[in-house]
Amino acid sequence: MTPTTTMDLVILAGGRGRRMGTLRPKVLLPLAGVSSLEWVLRTSDAFASARRIAILGYSAEDITPVLRDRRVEVMTLEPVLGPVHALTALDLSDAPDHTVVVLPADVPLLRRETLAALLAHRTTSTAALTMVSAVSERPYGLMRVLRSEAGEVIGLVGEKDASRQQRSIRECTSGVFACAAPVLRAALASFAWDTVERERTLVELVAALRRAGHDVDAISATVPHEIRGINSQTELAEASAIMRQTKCEELMSAGVTIIDPATTYVGPDVEVGHDTVLHPNVYLEGRTRVGSACEIHAGTRLVDATLEDHVVILNYCVVTDSTVRSRAQLGPFAHIRPGSDVGEDARVGNYVELKKTTLGKASKASHLTYLGDATVGEDVNVGAGVITCNYDGVNKHRTVIGDGAFVGSDSQLVAPVTIGRGAFVAAGSSITRDVPDEGLGIARSRQENKDGWARKRRQ
Repeated sequence: MTPTTTMDLVILAGGRGRRMGTLRPKVLLPLAGVSSLEWVLRTSDAFASARRIAILGYSAEDITPVLRDRRVEVMTLEPVLGPVHALTALDLSDAPDHTVVVLPADVPLLRRETLAALLAHRTTSTAALTMVSAVSERPYGLMRVLRSEAGEVIGLVGEKDASRQQRSIRECTSGVFACAAPVLRAALASFAWDTVERERTLVELVAALRRAGHDVDAISATVPHEIRGINSQTELAEASAIMRQTKCEELMSAGVTIIDPATTYVGPDVEVGHDTVLHPNVYLEGRTRVGSACEIHAGTRLVDATLEDHVVILNYCVVTDSTVRSRAQLGPFAHIRPGSDVGEDARVGNYVELKKTTLGKASKASHLTYLGDATVGEDVNVGAGVITCNYDGVNKHRTVIGDGAFVGSDSQLVAPVTIGRGAFVAAGSSITRDVPDEGLGIARSRQENKDGWARKRRQ
């Protein structure tokens, strides 16, 4: 064969995955923060010069939106009678220097380095097809690679068809391969698809190539678990654990302290600065960015959150799509809902909820408080039990609290309302009108004591 000069990366995402026990296509099930399909797309993203094609079948209408804006051509085939049959959707070139690289979307652990090694090997290999194999400690369910005494690949055998001796083989593959386009085209034409009794796999394709006199070879995966496929919920969970461990190792090598990596869940797109400490059962998801020298305690969940440097988050807090500025402290049990901004040196304490609220520098809301649709200035003290009444049943309204204001405990601020700079709100007040700068707002009934009332009632 002449050196490869053109290439198609073909992503197979047409299978249903009945063994997963779900109606959703298995390639869209979550795996360490993103779908299995997304992992494969990210692996192939590094090869910008290649034409990428996704072949869909089951639930194509659910998968197609995921591929938008990803520079991927979409082809649909229904029904899909196995991964080899899916390739019949391609209009294969007859150019001898054209290679088709097949990436099953349910083999998400394949690394870019291994894919690059496969492509590099194809530029010099004289074999018609090159697969990615690995020596697996637990080969159950994988195709075994059969070799001659001279070490040449002579075929594959699936788990169900393997003899006891063949099942003892540890070199396996799961369907990642590269093949010369004209050879693949001829092999596909040799199958009688109208009489197929079961799915066609790489086992049958390799057998067809060998019958036609073609050589087949293999390269070894960089890491053995790369060839693992996802065919059950158990395998999905195991692959997720591998991905999470890999991410934790990446962070720890960059100076992040993770107390217990086994219980720390960090998504693939999360960034964490050096000298930050992550305690057990911390969940960092989405596009979360954590600065340097932060400390995040157990049970905390951050989703699309941004934390600047030296932030402390105590136990069991939730922060979603919000920003926490330097040296701020949250929790325990604080809930920061989308659109909020917690200022430098600010404090948000026990059972405090913020929603679309800006809390200024060095301001405090320490206990049992709800601040929704509010703008709170600097050095403001918000007492326990304060709520902003931001919803009138139809519309949301804003509350503005000026710098240096003091809002007494158990007060209700009925929006729209403004508390002026340096103003006070007396505890237990229901404020419905603006309080001027340096003023006092008080709105409660006058207390009246009745001497002896309790003694008379007991009698």
